[in-house]
Amino acid sequence: MSTGFSQIESKAENAVLIGVISDDQTEEQAKEYIEELEFLAMTSGADTKRKFLQRISRPNPKTYIGSGKVKEIKDYIDRNDVDIAIFDDELSPSQLRNLEREFEIKVLDRNNLILDIFASRARTSHAKTQVELAQYEYLLPRLTRMWTHLDRIKGGIGMRGPGETQIETDRRIITEKISLLKKKLEKIDKQMAVQRSNRGQLVRVALVGYTNVGKSTIMNLLSKSEVFAENKLFATLDTTVRKVVIDNLPFLMSDTVGFIRKLPHQLIESFKSTLDEVREADILVHVVDISHPNFEEQYHVVNETIAEIEGGQTEKPSIVIFNKVDAYNPKPDEIGFHPEGKKFALAELKKTWMAKLNADDCIFISAVEKTNIEELKAVLYKEAKAIFQIRYPYHNFLY
Repeated sequence: MSTGFSQIESKAENAVLIGVISDDQTEEQAKEYIEELEFLAMTSGADTKRKFLQRISRPNPKTYIGSGKVKEIKDYIDRNDVDIAIFDDELSPSQLRNLEREFEIKVLDRNNLILDIFASRARTSHAKTQVELAQYEYLLPRLTRMWTHLDRIKGGIGMRGPGETQIETDRRIITEKISLLKKKLEKIDKQMAVQRSNRGQLVRVALVGYTNVGKSTIMNLLSKSEVFAENKLFATLDTTVRKVVIDNLPFLMSDTVGFIRKLPHQLIESFKSTLDEVREADILVHVVDISHPNFEEQYHVVNETIAEIEGGQTEKPSIVIFNKVDAYNPKPDEIGFHPEGKKFALAELKKTWMAKLNADDCIFISAVEKTNIEELKAVLYKEAKAIFQIRYPYHNFLY
C-alpha cells in the first residue's frame, strides 16, 4: 500500500513561489522568508521561475491569498512553463483543492515541501520510517484532494515516498498504516535508547542549529571523521555520533538534524527519538551561521525548538558558535559593521553577543578556513572537563 508520494524524477520542475506579508512582519522579513523557500525548493529539485508576495491582514479562507493575486499568478502560469506552485505557509485541504482547481497545476505548501526533502534524504530504515509516518499524518486530512487530482498530478516534488496511492485507498487503511508505523518506530526507538545507554558515562555533546549552518563540517573537523556535509538544507537526517578527544579528555559528539522556521509538527513528533540526543546531552553547542542576513532570527528559532523538545528552558551548559566568519559581511546599518574592516567589526560583534548571552562561551570561527578552532577546542575541553570532574571526582589525571 502506498501514500501518494512517488519516486524522485530527474527533470527539474519549474516553480512559482507565493508568500504573504502579514501584519506582524515587515516586507523585508517576508522577502527573506521567500528566499529561504527558494532554497528549500532548490534543495527539492525545483527551478524557481518567479516569486509572488501579497500583503494581507488575514488569509482568504478559500484560496489563502486574494482573488486578484490568484488571477495574476494564474495568468503567469498560463503564459509560462510552470509545473508547481509552492506557498510559504501551511494551507488547509480546501485551500489546496481550490488553488489546484484555479491554477490547474500541482500546489504545495511549505510543510509538504519540507516533508518531500526529508523523503529524498532519508537513507536508513529509522529515518525512512520517521519520514513515512510524518507523510501519512500530513496526508490523512488531505485524502480527498490527493485522490481527486491523481489523474493529472503524476509524481515529482511533494509526491515522493513509498509510491502512488490507488483511488480506492481510504482513510481506514491510512489510519492502520500510521498505527503500524508508530509501532515500528517504537521498536526502533527502544533499540536506539539501548544504544545510547550502552555508550557508558562519557560526557555527551550535541551540535544543534538551523539547517545548513555547518554542524557536519565542525563534526568532521573535531572528530577527524567523514560525516556527510554539503551546501543544501537537511543534508543530515540521521544523528551521527563520534568520539572526540581533546588533549587527554574523551567525549561523545552528536550531529543532529537541522532546525528550520515552521518545522512541521509531524516531523518534530516522528523525529523525537533522533531529538533525544539533544534532550540527553550534557552540553549543547549551538552553531549559528553568522554570514546569513537573518542569523539572529535563526538563533531564536533554534532556541524555541529546543525549549519545545526539552519541555521548557534547559539549564544544561550551552556554547554558542558563530560559524562562517570568513563569509561575514555586515551592511552599514547592521550590528558589527565598521568602516575600518571586518576584523574590528567581528570583535565588536563578539562583545555584543557575549553581553547578550551573559556568558564567556561565545566563539567566532570558520570551520572551512579552520579559524579559531583552537579556541573552540579549549572551550569544549573546559566545559566537558567540568562535567567529567563531577562525574568522576577521583580521576586526577585530567587536572
